[in-house]
Amino acid sequence: MDYEKIAELLYPDVKLSVDDILKRYPKRNLSEGQVVTRFAPSPTGLLHIGNFFQAFISYNLAKNTNGILFLRIEDTDEKRKVREAKAVIYEVLERFGLKFDEYQTLDGKDIGNYGPYVQSQRVEIYQAFAKKLVSVGKAFPCFCKKTEGKEDVLKLRENKFEEDDEKEYDPCRDLSYDEVKKHIDNGESFAIRLKTKNTGKERIKFNDLIKGELEAKANAKDFVIVKSDGVPPYAFAHAIDDTLMGTTVAVRGEEYISSTPAHLELFEALGFKPINYCHNPLICKIDEKTGNRRKISKRYDPEANMMFYFEQGYPKESVLEYLLNMINSGFEIWRKNNPDQAWQDFKFGIHDITAVAPIFDLVKLNDISKNLIARMSGQELYSNWLAWAREYDKELASVLESDSEKYIKLCQMDRDGAAKPRKDIYNYAMMKEYFDYIFNAPTKYELDESDIQNAKEFLAEYGKTFSMPASNEEWFAFVKALAGSLGYATDNKAYKQNPDAYKGNVAKACEFIRVAITGRKNSPTLYTIMSILGENEVKVRINNFITSLTLGDCPKK
Repeated sequence: MDYEKIAELLYPDVKLSVDDILKRYPKRNLSEGQVVTRFAPSPTGLLHIGNFFQAFISYNLAKNTNGILFLRIEDTDEKRKVREAKAVIYEVLERFGLKFDEYQTLDGKDIGNYGPYVQSQRVEIYQAFAKKLVSVGKAFPCFCKKTEGKEDVLKLRENKFEEDDEKEYDPCRDLSYDEVKKHIDNGESFAIRLKTKNTGKERIKFNDLIKGELEAKANAKDFVIVKSDGVPPYAFAHAIDDTLMGTTVAVRGEEYISSTPAHLELFEALGFKPINYCHNPLICKIDEKTGNRRKISKRYDPEANMMFYFEQGYPKESVLEYLLNMINSGFEIWRKNNPDQAWQDFKFGIHDITAVAPIFDLVKLNDISKNLIARMSGQELYSNWLAWAREYDKELASVLESDSEKYIKLCQMDRDGAAKPRKDIYNYAMMKEYFDYIFNAPTKYELDESDIQNAKEFLAEYGKTFSMPASNEEWFAFVKALAGSLGYATDNKAYKQNPDAYKGNVAKACEFIRVAITGRKNSPTLYTIMSILGENEVKVRINNFITSLTLGDCPKK
């Protein structure tokens, strides 16, 4: 059969030769151990945490080997492509600080010598390789129409089962030149399929860098390598691109393991040495309804969208550290032993990546984030909170900017210089509610009903004589003296031994003040809160408590 004539009939306008392409992409000059890897997302909407997980693995593999990391946009699927999705990918990567050695800028400039780094701009390259495969009889045009309905699919499966046939040869694989020409002359579109060399009985072994040696049934399907629109699907495009771009390790999800035999046959047909695959486990969640493990889903889980973490105000470092913990559980021990070191100092190799699907746990992320935020100074926390508010809560930003000194002081509470800083805050979105008592006087009070009368009596006297003292020690001495004059115990031990002998104690007096001012029994340092609010506001809140508190304002015990 004259394969070269068929190839020319299919691609008369493709003049670029495979040899010319190979010369355009010289072999990289790498030192021993250097990894060349890539992140190759499809711009189909949001950036999923599973995709970012792969990007972060790739980033660390390149960084830890002084290697090369490039970004390739795989945008050949027009049906799934989403406008502006490419910009979202770039924004997320930039905001998380993942820097690439080679990529294409949003305005179309290639940074690096192995571009274009966008697949839709490489179609001529793919077609040149497709033409070459057809010319040597390893691929062929298929003019078959797509199976239209469910009944057709079921019928094909039924026939296949009855024939006990493990191969899927396409009916167009042996068309003659004249038959192909007739279809072309009729204006029919065509796809290009790889002509598999297997019969469905063969098995192959291949190595996965995480899971080790795997065995599977060899590909026995004439699968599509160029679609009828002239653009290749993932399999063909990635085999060509990763070879030309010098990829040494390709990180991708373990859902691609079943496709690997087909991809390996494709590398062989192209005359390429297969690249090393690193199939990372998929991030899962425990389903709240069933209790079963499932893949984290953008449909059901807001945290599957990487923009979620910006919107909620998680520090980027806490997200990255949590992902490191999922990649390699040894990071958690390393962090405990190195609390002040940057996460970038943690090193791991390909074989240190977990082979078990990690379970995403928002509580665990929050714990990591609490520890990280607790290490921030008051000024740093204020700056980060303000930066978040400017993007997601402009009204709050205006308030924070109106009195920066006041809100820096708020952020410094129980923090700067504290031996054990508070660990209550895990993202910036929660801070407005957490510090609600600073922005708004309380309307509900965490006070036991049995304490209402005592609280009113004590606070009536406290309000009469209160003025903002110069120090916490001076204020506490004032409260202690007032509590004693009103019959409140100054000896906490005696109060515990016989609580009925006293109307209260100093701790209880402080609780009354705290509840009146914040509405809560627990809060950061009360003296600092009062100094932030100011003497007049403290007096107003105490008076409101005395005059407006009813049983309905307190929770039932």
